[in-house]
Amino acid sequence: MTDKAVAIITARGGSKRIPRKNIKSFLGAPIISHSIASALASKVFEEVMVSTDDEEIAEVAIRHGAKVPFFRSPSTSHDHAMTAEVVIEVIEEYAKRGHDFAYACCLYPTAPFVTARMLAQGFEILKTTHVDSVVPVVRFGYPIQRAMRITGGKLEMIWPENLNVRSQDLPAAFHDSGQFYWLNVEAFMDQKRLFMRNTAALEIPESETQDIDNEEDWKIAEMKYSILRNRSGLGSADLR
Repeated sequence: MTDKAVAIITARGGSKRIPRKNIKSFLGAPIISHSIASALASKVFEEVMVSTDDEEIAEVAIRHGAKVPFFRSPSTSHDHAMTAEVVIEVIEEYAKRGHDFAYACCLYPTAPFVTARMLAQGFEILKTTHVDSVVPVVRFGYPIQRAMRITGGKLEMIWPENLNVRSQDLPAAFHDSGQFYWLNVEAFMDQKRLFMRNTAALEIPESETQDIDNEEDWKIAEMKYSILRNRSGLGSADLR
């Protein structure tokens, strides 16, 4: 096994909520191009590839510097295929072709806030702490221990014992940023899941992430990205 790393950008063609989501224009460029550019700029990958079942996505990916050495199989191209299944297929297909990787980074095509710096930081954590995986996370803006629910039209606390606990006395909680996953390939092929038994966190500011599941999310992401770019005084390429 080598110490090489591969970036696997997962970009299926059949997006339902946002048609052609993975190559839709995000502030003037296909959104997938942002992920490709950041992966290339990080200088930590032996190969930056896109796993897709779609010829147009493949063409866009190649045009922006990624490789598409093979297409997805039908078993990983349907609505219910899991990301881990896609990554397994890619690693196994590379192995058949005589290419082994010690590390892999599963990077989503709709993650324009991901920078080369984030990817390099995640890789450094993976290698130096010898964990199975590294997941970027975002801190919840309000203590989830004070969460409420509506039952029978009435508002109630889920954990009423926390009603009078000061927010600063409650432990911080985090959620997956949904951007990328650094994986030790050997551990991943054994456990076959992205969030593994020995996983480290890379905390990301809330201003540098945004779930994009519908058109409203898309507009918010573009606004946040524009503000970030204007605040830094840099162009899109400089945010890599």
